[in-house]
Amino acid sequence: MSNSATVTVKLFAAYQEACGVSELVLPLKPGTPVAAICDRLIAEHPELSQWRELTRFGINFQFVEPQTGVQDGDEVVLIPPVSGG
Repeated sequence: MSNSATVTVKLFAAYQEACGVSELVLPLKPGTPVAAICDRLIAEHPELSQWRELTRFGINFQFVEPQTGVQDGDEVVLIPPVSGG
């Protein structure tokens, strides 16, 4: 088993605005929780901290719990609350 995983992170709404891109490709350790990816982005963009508790996580088109670990090749989505209705 490799000790690195390359994960594509799709960004939406506030995350996309803060990072200035619609996706990131990150090298991570396999099993890194999706919540840790969110924490990393918040560390780089503190303005995102307001969305921390409200963000939903997905891996490969399935909603997952924050502690779900990623594997090489996964596509992760961070979905903040979307305004409108």
